[in-house]
Amino acid sequence: MKVKLATTAGFCMGVRRAMELVLAEANRSEAPIYTFGPLIHNMQVLDLLMTKGVRSVKTVDNIVHGNVVIRAHGIPPQQRQLLEESSLRIIDGTCPRVAHVQAIIRHNSRKGMAAVIVGDKEHPEVIGLQGYSEGPVHVINSVEDIKGLSDDLPLFIVAQTTQDEQVYEEITREILKRFPGTRVFETICDATHHRQNEVRSLAAQVDGMIVVGGYHSGNTKRLVQISRAAGLPTFHIETENELEPHSLSGMSTVGVTAGASTPSWMIKNVVKRIEDIQSSGENRLRHRIKKISKFFLLSNLVVGGGAASLSYASNALSGKTPGASYPAMTFLYIFAMHVLNRFLDKGASAYNDPERAAFYRKHHLLLSLSGLCAIVLALFLAYGLGKTVFFSLAALSIVGLVYSVPLIPSVHQKDHPYAKIKDIPGSKTLSESLAWVAVIAVLPALDTSPFNWTLILTTSSMVFLLSYARSGLFDILQLQGDLIVGRETLPITLGLKKTSMIIKLALLLSALILVTAPLLQWMIPLSYLLLACVLGLYLCLSAYEKQWIYPGLPFEALLECNFLLAGVLAILWVYLPWL
Repeated sequence: MKVKLATTAGFCMGVRRAMELVLAEANRSEAPIYTFGPLIHNMQVLDLLMTKGVRSVKTVDNIVHGNVVIRAHGIPPQQRQLLEESSLRIIDGTCPRVAHVQAIIRHNSRKGMAAVIVGDKEHPEVIGLQGYSEGPVHVINSVEDIKGLSDDLPLFIVAQTTQDEQVYEEITREILKRFPGTRVFETICDATHHRQNEVRSLAAQVDGMIVVGGYHSGNTKRLVQISRAAGLPTFHIETENELEPHSLSGMSTVGVTAGASTPSWMIKNVVKRIEDIQSSGENRLRHRIKKISKFFLLSNLVVGGGAASLSYASNALSGKTPGASYPAMTFLYIFAMHVLNRFLDKGASAYNDPERAAFYRKHHLLLSLSGLCAIVLALFLAYGLGKTVFFSLAALSIVGLVYSVPLIPSVHQKDHPYAKIKDIPGSKTLSESLAWVAVIAVLPALDTSPFNWTLILTTSSMVFLLSYARSGLFDILQLQGDLIVGRETLPITLGLKKTSMIIKLALLLSALILVTAPLLQWMIPLSYLLLACVLGLYLCLSAYEKQWIYPGLPFEALLECNFLLAGVLAILWVYLPWL
């Protein structure tokens, strides 16, 4: 079944920030962590946080030690004062958008104006907002409620940040008719705006809508209301287990969106379950092609093919016609390392990539055997290329497998935070890139005499920068799962903005190498064609930052295609020089 996934589905900025604050503290500190009320409206996430030692409390009266987290919804100033008077360390997870509304209410109420909050009276955010008014405050959520307002004081209006835009516009329009001097503030956050508009847009493209999120989540329920108002059959679920295949089987295309408190792994699980349902009108051939494409992606055959393609292109940059041995060896090595390391390190897979984790559970015997066979075949090829290449690849394979293996006995691991190489902050991105450089650029150089040091250093730098950008992008996509298991990747250590800047710098430097190397006669002009791969990676990063595409298998395919493109361009250059 075809799925159209809303690009805005899942954690909003405020919820993501609060989650990251809590998980980062849970990973680095043994002190108890309490959230002042449920951190978010999602039972599955709250259960997960409990496994990390994070507890939700309604009062801190009997707690004398630890950290207390103010959730994204914010709290009234009176409650904040109680927390400040306690002995607990405060971690403020209030969403910056909510904090902005709080400031508006405090500022304008001090001027002698009465506040009108359009929202749900019992919602934690609205309860918090009311506390910031130093004068009269009215909470309304329909046009009928306007008759309870008076003109004793000038009014100003704000909205709960997750309020329905159309409802807010209707209410403010009616208030302005009755009280023309009223000040209106646009306080519905951008994420809510885009999320709601996307549901309305999807309504014309799908036969039904699945909304994933907590049953007590206000913003999720609003998405359900908007979808139903558009005339779509709409199903509100919390997990993929609540899907009813018979209700969807008559549809050809289903839309999926999610509330601001829904993590990415839950959305991916829902999408996978829907895609596995074959609708009555779906073409069998298309369904089979989709399954085969998924197999190639999930099994890591595509990443191996991308590495082999880059190997071919890298070797072609010398001006010689590359053979098949080194690209084949690269394919086997990279494929084996990805497969075997996933078996050795299952930590974040269930959260980062639940579909691949399920695929590995289902085909564990086939994949483990294929990974081992790939290593053996790679070593066999290396032996045919010379003893130096063979022993170098053998050493590289040992290092690659040791990456996810504890180097310190389990009884002493508590005293050593870096029991495995992968535990070192930022090591994953660097290790993967160095492995690609070694097998793609360095090993082929061991087979040539005399060494062309300029070419080796140039191609090594180009391969390192491109593979570093690729690995860094995957680290960004896998941030949620890595935080949960406590892995210190580049985005967790440096933050998303700095990581994004590093990736852009790597792509810029690789582009400079590809442009200047032919001018200095270090490479042949094929390097100009490879600029298309650099541009493709940059567009992938931009697409993620601008939420043009949801992170998932289609996004992964786009990323890997840039490396496959390198091989295609090199083959065209070598065998069709007239182009």
